Amino acid sequence: MLRSFKQLYGHKLGAKDGEIGQIKDFYFDDQNWAIRYLVADTGTWLPGRQVLIPPHSLASPAALGKIVDVGLTRKQIEKSPSIDSHKPVSRQYEDEYHKYYGWPSYWNGDVAIVIGPQPEPETHLRSSQAVNGYLVRVGDETVGHICDFMVDAEAWAIGQLVVKTGHRLSGKDMLIPTKQVERISYQESTVFAYPNVEASEQIPASNLVPAGIVL
Repeated sequence: MLRSFKQLYGHKLGAKDGEIGQIKDFYFDDQNWAIRYLVADTGTWLPGRQVLIPPHSLASPAALGKIVDVGLTRKQIEKSPSIDSHKPVSRQYEDEYHKYYGWPSYWNGDVAIVIGPQPEPETHLRSSQAVNGYLVRVGDETVGHICDFMVDAEAWAIGQLVVKTGHRLSGKDMLIPTKQVERISYQESTVFAYPNVEASEQIPASNLVPAGIVL
């Protein structure tokens, strides 16, 4: 089942022993569009702090209601490593975070073992709130800007970009599958997508459907 990020922002998060805040953001992997973390705004419980919640800790990911159940205790979350909301999440922080909970790291299968000192592996985590609003180019044409994301709540991966075409207020919402995306330029704040289904095995812009059909 596909869910809109906009529908999930602001949903309350409930730990095993009480509320812990609400969903503020999502961090996704820009290489495979997998959702790695929910960002929880802890409000008055832990003032001025945000914490990361991995999707696999959610009790019922396919049936997210207004209160999203998290399979952790408030104490576990309170003692977890704190993030700096003004900086990107580093691989060093992720390593510390996963060690704290005793969870295997998702990136180990992609990292080769090399003898000797190595630079910190590059992280591919991106904030959905930060990428929201990026322009979308299909081939040589700018078709609109990202206004939402559609996530598969079973696989916890972004399946489609919701793109506002035309005027920001009167334009239509269209869907672009993430498998159609060629690359994301953070310097240009632009997502580049393939224009030709035969050449790229993707869906061309002419075949996009109104977003409302699948919601």
